[in-house]
Amino acid sequence: MAKASTKQLENTKRLRYIRTLERFSKSITNYLFKADEITKDIFDKKVDNNLKYLTRTEKVHLYKGEYNDLEKLVEKIIAYRQGEETIETLKDALLYEANQIEKSMNQRRYKKDKHSQDKFKEWE
Repeated sequence: MAKASTKQLENTKRLRYIRTLERFSKSITNYLFKADEITKDIFDKKVDNNLKYLTRTEKVHLYKGEYNDLEKLVEKIIAYRQGEETIETLKDALLYEANQIEKSMNQRRYKKDKHSQDKFKEWE
């Protein structure tokens, strides 16, 4: 069997770290968005549970802006856990930031076709 190159190993580590960050942030934002009663205790439990996965993965330097923003969001979630803010202000701040990150990621995925009517003139 051929050994993996260092570039492949670095790429694998980076992808694993990104997926862990996404899992962490989505888990917390889904809880904040969908839960009927949001309490600080359950929030702290969720953060602790997801923090276990985050500590298992090796931290890697991220190059894209969206992933850096995602990493900052996760750091803020961890910092909010130790803070004294109310759960409602915490919810508003975290959901707003998560939404902004998701919008920036979707913006590069979906591009509106300019002059979409001209595209189909050949078929007439």
